[in-house]
Amino acid sequence: MKKAAEKFGNENVIVILGSPDEDSADIFAETVTVGDPTYAGPLAGVALGLAVYHILEDEIKVAIPEDVYQDQVGLMELSLDRDQICKAMESAREKFLIS
Repeated sequence: MKKAAEKFGNENVIVILGSPDEDSADIFAETVTVGDPTYAGPLAGVALGLAVYHILEDEIKVAIPEDVYQDQVGLMELSLDRDQICKAMESAREKFLIS
């Protein structure tokens, strides 16, 4: 992610998560926006400011052909708490992304 952001510019890179719950989605969103909150990985203290979405969010779903989405994500969408994950992602963008 860091190399992609450096090569293409932060404004041209988005991160699409597939995290199974809202807590892990929030942590990953924080990591790719303001830096690793655990200060244990290579992104510790590195604020990439990347746009971050979850594969279950409508903004992403509409960009993927329906048959591909159903084949690759359909079962996950049925088994996860989509509403909670989407709310967590919206909140993370509000908290972590600098306009």
